[in-house]
Amino acid sequence: MSRATRFSVALHALALIEHPGGCGSRLTSEAIAGSVGTNASFVRRVLSMLARAGIVRSSAGIAGAELARPADAITLLEIYRAVGMEGESRLAIHRSANPACFVGRRIQGALQEVVGAAEEAFEAELGRRKLSDVFRLIAAQVA
Repeated sequence: MSRATRFSVALHALALIEHPGGCGSRLTSEAIAGSVGTNASFVRRVLSMLARAGIVRSSAGIAGAELARPADAITLLEIYRAVGMEGESRLAIHRSANPACFVGRRIQGALQEVVGAAEEAFEAELGRRKLSDVFRLIAAQVA
């Protein structure tokens, strides 16, 4: 899976950890990978990032992980940052513009202003949302 999917994979894994859906109380990375549709090593990398951020915890020799804090105390922005996504360019700006061109010389500055504002709004929304909101949205789709 690409680097850009770490956030959605993290949310998927956290939802499974909190609500295993009959898969047992503590899921293995293989079981999570089966639900996500990726390989277990990718899931383990993501879970390791979440553990370093204090979002999940696991015990040596015991399969699975658990939330380290209540879901309503974990923001989506924390998860996003935990899996190293804030360094990603959500809306990348090309760097190969022709400086001899009127537009090429100015486009990067103009786009950075627009993209910067959009990225700030994106992170503000993630900061406002909690992991428990995702769980509620998942549960609402059962009906």
